[in-house]
Amino acid sequence: MSLTMTQTIGLSNQESKVISSRFDSTLLMVTAMLLVIGLVMIASASIDIADVRNGNPFHYMIRHGIFVILGVIAGLMAYQLPSSWWQKMGWLALCISLLMLVVVLLPGIGKTVNGSTRWISLGSLNIQPSELTKLLLVSYLAGYLVRRREEVMTSWWGFAKPMIVLGVAAVLLLAEPDFGATVVIGAAFLGMIFLSGARLGQFIVLIIGCLCGAIGLVYSQPYRLQRFIGYTDPWADQFGSGYQLTQSLIAFGRGDWAGVGLGNSIQKQFYLPEAHTDFVFAILAEEFGLIGTLMVVGLFSVLVYRALRIGYLAEKKQQLFNAYFAYGIGILLGAQSFINMGVNMGLLPTKGLTLPLVSYGGSSLIVSCMCIGVLARIYRDLDIPESVGDAGGSNA
Repeated sequence: MSLTMTQTIGLSNQESKVISSRFDSTLLMVTAMLLVIGLVMIASASIDIADVRNGNPFHYMIRHGIFVILGVIAGLMAYQLPSSWWQKMGWLALCISLLMLVVVLLPGIGKTVNGSTRWISLGSLNIQPSELTKLLLVSYLAGYLVRRREEVMTSWWGFAKPMIVLGVAAVLLLAEPDFGATVVIGAAFLGMIFLSGARLGQFIVLIIGCLCGAIGLVYSQPYRLQRFIGYTDPWADQFGSGYQLTQSLIAFGRGDWAGVGLGNSIQKQFYLPEAHTDFVFAILAEEFGLIGTLMVVGLFSVLVYRALRIGYLAEKKQQLFNAYFAYGIGILLGAQSFINMGVNMGLLPTKGLTLPLVSYGGSSLIVSCMCIGVLARIYRDLDIPESVGDAGGSNA
């Protein structure tokens, strides 16, 4: 930490030396392992399609390597920001997130791919606003739960206000459409509100309402209904609605215990669509088998556990904003990884979600690294006095 920043948050040199030595080595080691696995698997899964599309078999691997570098830089920048900054920027974070979701829907700005308008094109880069929106909305809700904790615990209105924010964001996301991001953000909101101490009766009503809403959304669009039907029995239409899932299941079946070996996947040779993005986990299962699959599942389990553990430690220190922020990030990463792996294995209907830190995709990778940077900073701030750790934030 620089001297200027140390003086800004009111820490002595001795306190600065203490907190600067605090690094969650497990969190950083797991993150590094997932980044390396992702780079290796992108190189393997994309080599054929990159050769055909771009004339360079390592096109996507090189781009992914650049995204990894940018992600590490973004993570280091997030690590340098004190938690009080995120708390003070709560309302601005909310406005920016909603504004980005509106801008991407404007004609001539949003880029449409496969029927979904989720990207803003900046030259050779495509930015997906919904990825950053996840982190910004979680930071806003963490601040709200600190300011209005008693109201959330005792009043239906205090409980309902963040649900209104979630509803507005969900409408904008579904207009893209991005059902997967809506589910992930909804899961983070529900988990954070529950962990903040909301009454069980309120939470049960909310869960039932969200389930009814999700069912309604499935039946509201033909493509979502087709995906659900394909999920229940993909082999009934294995060359139609169930094609992607059946090819993914074939990849898992070919992997057996130890896999067919790195680079020896058959499914990546134009059988499995999106092999280097949403379905890279299936290629990993084919090439490394059950052993490799369980290793990746274990790494994500440790990652989520560390995030929740950091939140728990912050809550014990009465650093409530840090605690809720860490809980939200842990749920974000856990929900998205669970959904992606569940889709790949046929446990869940198909969703357009990447595997954090592993799948090809610049926006997802960079924001995931920012999440790790925030968690690392929260862990470092555990030694900051309570009055400093929870400073900032308006009463609104």
